[in-house]
Amino acid sequence: MQQMKESETIKEYSDKLLSIVNNVRLLGTEFSDTRIVQKILMTVPERFKSTISSLENSKDLSNITLSELVYALQAQEQRRLMREECTIEGALRAKLKLNQGHKGEKKQAQWNNFQKGESSNKWSSKVEDEKTNNPPC
Repeated sequence: MQQMKESETIKEYSDKLLSIVNNVRLLGTEFSDTRIVQKILMTVPERFKSTISSLENSKDLSNITLSELVYALQAQEQRRLMREECTIEGALRAKLKLNQGHKGEKKQAQWNNFQKGESSNKWSSKVEDEKTNNPPC
């Protein structure tokens, strides 16, 4: 039995399945769209079971068209991918914010020291010493 792989998209799987169906039809065998719908419903991975359940509750699966089924599964797949992308972007944003916060604290400490007359720069004290030791012109 032809099963959909976990790494496959609905588009790839439906295209592959329709290619097989078209080859069977070219040989002269009758192959109805209802049979293709049943095949897809039985062979999709577990992650699509919730979509199939909602379709069962809202429509009669014996009357659903192939395009309706494929569109519903593609929509669910796209929503899942968008949620995954948002999760990754959120994690990256939090990491970036954490790094920026640390740099901001360091800059704030440097500014506070500068206002107090203290310097975190090791060269600034040498320059100040040289200025005070020079005779007037």
